[in-house]
Amino acid sequence: MGSKKKFMLAGDVGGTKTSVAIYAKEAGLHAPLLEATFPSTAYSGLAELLKGFLAQTDLQVARACFGVAGPVVNGQARITNLPWVLDEAQLAADLGLDSFTLLNDLVAVASGVPFLEPADVYTLHPGQAQAGGALAVVAPGTGLGEGYLTWNGKKYRAYASEGGHCDFAPTNALEIDLLRYLQAKFGRVSCERVCSGLGIPNIYAFLRDRGYAEEPAWLAEQLSVAPDPNPVIVPAALDPERPCELCRKTLEVFVTILGAEAGNMALRVLATGGVYLGGGVPTHILAALDSDNFRTAFRNKGRLSSLLEQIPVYVILHPKIALLGAAARGFGL
Repeated sequence: MGSKKKFMLAGDVGGTKTSVAIYAKEAGLHAPLLEATFPSTAYSGLAELLKGFLAQTDLQVARACFGVAGPVVNGQARITNLPWVLDEAQLAADLGLDSFTLLNDLVAVASGVPFLEPADVYTLHPGQAQAGGALAVVAPGTGLGEGYLTWNGKKYRAYASEGGHCDFAPTNALEIDLLRYLQAKFGRVSCERVCSGLGIPNIYAFLRDRGYAEEPAWLAEQLSVAPDPNPVIVPAALDPERPCELCRKTLEVFVTILGAEAGNMALRVLATGGVYLGGGVPTHILAALDSDNFRTAFRNKGRLSSLLEQIPVYVILHPKIALLGAAARGFGL
């Protein structure tokens, strides 16, 4: 029983894939003993997936902590885009564990931030971080996740937020026109509608339909058969030899909106320790993000612009930050 108690099972459950790993506290968070990724839809539930994973090793785990794509209420979670209903007590019983903890995926991401190493981040704006200052996490992926961390005198503690569903606040004439365009389609327009993987095609359609730039025939053809327009729009925008003007303008508007929202989140929680950009989008548009468009929008907060100038902004490069955070939370770090 003594050796069993050392091992922690951590994971990150998404609608497409689930990453899992076994950790020993003495080995550290950056050296999992065993790690694997599975297609979520190939399994009827998380217990089935984990039984298969644990059958591959003699390592015996006592506890588990998982970040999940969906809200966690009273120890239960329904996974977004996956027909899984997870229950902490049931999972612990099914797997023979002492405990099983479920976290919202943004809480898992935020919990990993204090344990990032220098190579795990890209600095967009250096600023001057204050020791013990609050940290903000803005994560545009399929949707827009937001979270934050506060210092309790000994360590950082991560908290969830649904800030991505707050109202979109345009900051210039073009964005006001964008808001009106999207209001005609959706009624209420949240920040997520324009500041996420869902938002990029919305911005593209607005610029095309309003005539800000012409849609090339080759691009229209590719988009007509693409299951996801983002892998078409983003490379066309960033093509160093033949950038598409419509796609380039789409990313420019997106980056400006993301910069403004990152600045908003910094103000909401007074993130003097820094703002961290996570999610799947920032790493794919790094060339566009590392720009005056982003930094100017981030700082443009009127009388508080000088405060924003001091707040660092980083892009999280760690590919499995949620897994790292789930392990950290599981160990109580």
